Amino acid sequence: MYVALFFFLIFAAILADIRALNLMNEADSLTTKKSNSMVDLFSKLRMEAGPLAKYSHLPDDYFFFPKLEGEIGPRMKFGGKTVLNWSLNNYLGLANHPEVRKADADSTAQYGLAAPMGARMMSGNSVHHIELEKQLAAFVMKEDAMLLNYGYQGVLSIIDALVDRKDVIVYDSESHACIIDGVRLHMGKRFVYPHNNMENLEKQLQRATKLATETGGGILVITEGVFGMSGNMGDLKGIVELKKKYNFRLFVDDAHGFGTMGATGAGVGEEQGVQHEIDLYFSTFAKSMASIGAFVAGDKNILKYLRYSVRSQIYAKSLPMPLVIGGLKRLELVKRHPEMRADLKKIMAAIKSGLKERGFAINETQTPPTPVLFKGGVGEAANMSMDLRENYGIFCSVVIYPVVPKDVIMFRIIPTAAHTLADVDETLKAFSALKTKLDSGFYKKEELVAVTKF
Repeated sequence: MYVALFFFLIFAAILADIRALNLMNEADSLTTKKSNSMVDLFSKLRMEAGPLAKYSHLPDDYFFFPKLEGEIGPRMKFGGKTVLNWSLNNYLGLANHPEVRKADADSTAQYGLAAPMGARMMSGNSVHHIELEKQLAAFVMKEDAMLLNYGYQGVLSIIDALVDRKDVIVYDSESHACIIDGVRLHMGKRFVYPHNNMENLEKQLQRATKLATETGGGILVITEGVFGMSGNMGDLKGIVELKKKYNFRLFVDDAHGFGTMGATGAGVGEEQGVQHEIDLYFSTFAKSMASIGAFVAGDKNILKYLRYSVRSQIYAKSLPMPLVIGGLKRLELVKRHPEMRADLKKIMAAIKSGLKERGFAINETQTPPTPVLFKGGVGEAANMSMDLRENYGIFCSVVIYPVVPKDVIMFRIIPTAAHTLADVDETLKAFSALKTKLDSGFYKKEELVAVTKF
């Protein structure tokens, strides 16, 4: 019997080799047939900046890569003019806090930007890195934490380290680009569920469970704490409830929730009472901490594995000392000054309620990102954005297709603790004026509406 089995396996291998060879020959033949239509790789590239490309002649990177100058805060310079700025994720107003500025300056003077030199695993570790990890872990109620140089690279590399081709990923359809790109790296199966749709998530978990049982793999569910574009909170409570029926691990990107949500600022998990059920908690320092860097937190044994497996850290220079020491100071202030969150929530409530009272379409959210929706096309979006900046002195990011549907214009307001109620009132008046003009057809004209001549 074993001899027969042996020869059967040899025969199957030979057939597989023949089939592979035939496929290669077919591919070669197809390549030969199409060789006459081959083009230079770079000739296919076009330096077009999307639907707003026709306005690319404007100076000072007007719509794309705009330059905001001066100290970070609600009032900054744009195109030589002071504007009221609603486009910075400086949620708690820490960017120019005097203690933060002093910690940044003192640590830079002491260590420079080179220290520590080398990758963390080899020669780039320090007592300050270890201390910041310890404090971050305690703050988000986890056993351990690991510093990351950047949020985007960190998420991408964490996903890559967690799963292999036997495992299945299930993720929210509105996940951030770093999650989407991390999922694309996955060589196994992946399922997506409509945003916050728990009924569909359960269906995907059923499919994932069946497949993982066949492959001998596991299941990773990925979502966000706060979805930065819509301002919606991820339904972490609903996802955790499904853990009672399905065996999976939960990875949450809480970039916008860390420092802003929950009784202590520990994030959306704390806000929804499920922080301890999050298996891996991630956040960046680029939002509430007003800095550079990120971290992931969870059980000690999993964090130990990640330290030896996350390629974006193994093959990158360690986070510079001023950013680590600055991070310690920022975290201290987040813990010591809950009134910063209270100030943020006051501005959030004022701008959201003011917009709703004036009849604007906004997402029903309890998080800082506040999208304001209008009906219109790309040309109208450009005119509205320019009118808002040039004639009302307000800088607010505009979002157009393909991020939103073709007939939707979205202005995304980012309230911070540094804004004032007077800033809110000024903005509400400006948006009311914009709405009146839009409804009258004013923004349909081809020429740009700004008073300033370019």
